[in-house]
Amino acid sequence: MFSEKIRFWLLISFVTISGFSQGMLLPLLAVILEQNGVPSSVNGLHATGLYIGVLIASPFMEKPLQKLGYKPIILIGGFLVLGSLFVFPLWQALWFWFVLRLLVGIGDHMLHFATQTWITSTALPEKRGRTIALYGLFFSLGFSLGPLMTRLLAIHESLPFLVSAGLCSIAWILVLFIRNEHVDLSDEVETVEVTSSIGRFIKTGKLAWVALLSPFAYGILESSLHGIFPVYGLRIGHDVDLLSLVIPFFSIASLVTQIPLGVLSDKLGRKKMLMLLISSGIIVFFVGALIEHAVAGLFITFALAGMLLGSLYSLGVSFMADLLPKALLPAGNIMCGIAFSMGSIVGPYIGGQFIELFPNLSFFHVIVVLLLVVVIAISTKKEAQGTMSASA
Repeated sequence: MFSEKIRFWLLISFVTISGFSQGMLLPLLAVILEQNGVPSSVNGLHATGLYIGVLIASPFMEKPLQKLGYKPIILIGGFLVLGSLFVFPLWQALWFWFVLRLLVGIGDHMLHFATQTWITSTALPEKRGRTIALYGLFFSLGFSLGPLMTRLLAIHESLPFLVSAGLCSIAWILVLFIRNEHVDLSDEVETVEVTSSIGRFIKTGKLAWVALLSPFAYGILESSLHGIFPVYGLRIGHDVDLLSLVIPFFSIASLVTQIPLGVLSDKLGRKKMLMLLISSGIIVFFVGALIEHAVAGLFITFALAGMLLGSLYSLGVSFMADLLPKALLPAGNIMCGIAFSMGSIVGPYIGGQFIELFPNLSFFHVIVVLLLVVVIAISTKKEAQGTMSASA
């Protein structure tokens, strides 16, 4: 059995590989389906399978974790992911791959829910912030490296799936040697029961809906840039190798600015910071539409967008915590996750429909419009949200 320190880094490694697999699947499947002549709207709808799987799994995670402990949930989730990765190359059928995407989404959610709760519950209070930051950092790192696997398509179409599945298998085997632990979540957080959650969710929505827009917008950005932009990029003349290098810049750039932007938001206020970042992101994507045919233009657009908008989810969660009383924080965190998943489902479909209906317009224009809607929605509640912030 491993020590707590080794256990922590094993869990971090598994999370990194899981992020790597997620970051690989979105652009990889988008490119394969595009090369097979699948319409972009169908391609975008297909990409939602991963996030639908997350939504399906969300209501059923807490009780199995309490009953079985952390390790079995991690192993079951990891097995669903690595098993699906091994099966992907066996049969190319839209419905079959969609089912596999669902299974990957369910498995990833099980894996992340268990590892994040385990790490959080065992971290020392004075080091909890740093510990969770490491968790998020390594997941984002894995997610940003995943798109590089599309370069392996030039060797063999099955190779990216097999490499990712092999890495997951190694991490899964190592987890077998970790001692299982149990935790009673009711001692740490307010359990949101089905019979009583509706009222709390409604109240949370009334108080903090403006904060939920940021995770929603981030879900749209992340899923559409990874799942649909590769299709658009191929159509405007860029090759797969270039796209596999450009797309990770969004996630990589966000790693550089997450902590500084979080500190700055403490000084300026979360709402003002979000307004500033989203407005700046609109400018970046508007200019990006003008320079998208140049290789340097794409790299600059993705890097600046990541630096400005890559922290939308974490800032949205912080904003939600500013607006809500402590009793509603569990419901608020759940709703942030749901908002992100909904954005991740909507993003690829809207993006796919856009490039199919408006082939002569830049894909970045649809992102500009979506961000504009979000920033206007936030601004319309300026006085109300200021009141709530003061009372929170």
